Amino acid sequence: MAIAACVTEQGPLTNRMSQASTGYLSRAARQPVRWQPWGSEAFALAERLDRPVLLVVGADRCRPCAEMDRVWDDPALASLVNALFVPVRVDRDERPDVAHRYGDVVRTLSGLDGYPLTVFLTAGGAAFFGGTTFPADDPVTGRGLRQILPEAARSYREKREAVESQAAAAQALADGRPALSHGLVDPATVAIGIGSVRAGLEEALSDGGSVIALARGAGLLFAWFGQTGDSGYLRLALRLIDPHAALTSFTADAPAVLRAAQLRALVRGWVVTGDSGMLVTGRALLRQAEADLPVQTDPAVFTDATAYVIGSVLLAGPPLGDSVAPGQAQASLDSLLRRVYARDIGARHQPVGSVRGLLDDQIQLAGACVAAYRFTAADRYLDVARDLVALIERDYAAPLGGYFDTALPDPAVPAVLTKRVLDNGLPGANAWVAAVLLDLAEVTGDDSYRRRADATLEAFAAVAADGGLWAAGYFDAARAAVAMRRP
Repeated sequence: MAIAACVTEQGPLTNRMSQASTGYLSRAARQPVRWQPWGSEAFALAERLDRPVLLVVGADRCRPCAEMDRVWDDPALASLVNALFVPVRVDRDERPDVAHRYGDVVRTLSGLDGYPLTVFLTAGGAAFFGGTTFPADDPVTGRGLRQILPEAARSYREKREAVESQAAAAQALADGRPALSHGLVDPATVAIGIGSVRAGLEEALSDGGSVIALARGAGLLFAWFGQTGDSGYLRLALRLIDPHAALTSFTADAPAVLRAAQLRALVRGWVVTGDSGMLVTGRALLRQAEADLPVQTDPAVFTDATAYVIGSVLLAGPPLGDSVAPGQAQASLDSLLRRVYARDIGARHQPVGSVRGLLDDQIQLAGACVAAYRFTAADRYLDVARDLVALIERDYAAPLGGYFDTALPDPAVPAVLTKRVLDNGLPGANAWVAAVLLDLAEVTGDDSYRRRADATLEAFAAVAADGGLWAAGYFDAARAAVAMRRP
């Protein structure tokens, strides 16, 4: 009775999405599920009520997420959720650290990728079951949410020790067993790794795989063709990113990071092949990417994705013979730095009221600054990039190598610190750290940056070897690292 009175008095089990600042969250404000925001309050509530947490992670421009919302609109199903769980809703773009953490665990538990994520957590934040989309009722298996929800709650209540043991094992596997992941990064391992990425891309191409993974993979294959002259890689890259169909791959409402990845691949293709079709398509896609640059007052800015787009435009302009778009990107970068960056502190994820201390934000902003330095030769951009990578070394370095995804444990789940190297919507954070460090070594002549990049890549060699097409970012950086060592 005391717990019930506390819940009623404080009102935590009311739908709190009306207070949210993103479209994905606020559109759930009228749903009968009593959604809570991510945070320590939700997990403390789960502990007090002795309930598991039902975590749903989605995004605004995500068709399966919108379809899943129709399931949560069902009053009877919502009553089941509200009675058995503390339901928590998270926007993937607002909290990429949460999305990556549990996306890795769901991949380990079920072999599934994509959004929305539907994950069952202990009150300590460990995932013990999960997947992506679930129907309310599954006529084939008879195991829709109406059956799964009470089963999961009952297991949590009656088999707690087994549930927590399973959750701990899943988290350990998802973290990539870092003690066993080190390895050499030499020409032979890079060639084998790129061959593995190629095989993953071929399979994904036949199965209709992730568009952004195909675009990023095409960029790697173009670069590898440029280094080796192996026409097999060129042929596959051209299939992955047909220069005459590239613009139709991205509609006007496609996420900006997809266009940016496609743009980077097209530029590489144009540089190594001289194909005029890629030049024409690349210039048109550059116009679209320019339109993706945020205006100064845009509140819906996420530092990591915005910096990736800005860096893409800055790098693409010169080889495509365009100086206007990079000039606009430079202005966007200046605005972003004013809004999210402070020396010795780093970058916030959003300009106002946002989480601070995400590795993706720091390294994507550093990469955009290196791109701006290449375009302008202005030392102020190089100074910011150096400050950010020094901060990463100071606040994010992991004892066994590589860098944690966050500077500090999440207050909601303080025991969890993860390290990500495989790609997702953006390139894997640790892979991008290595790439930016290599860029800094090139523009400054400071070989300590190259040595740090080598150490970062070596820390994840075994994990990347099993990463398939999602290791494209890693092997792109590894390819550049090996090339830089040659006299």
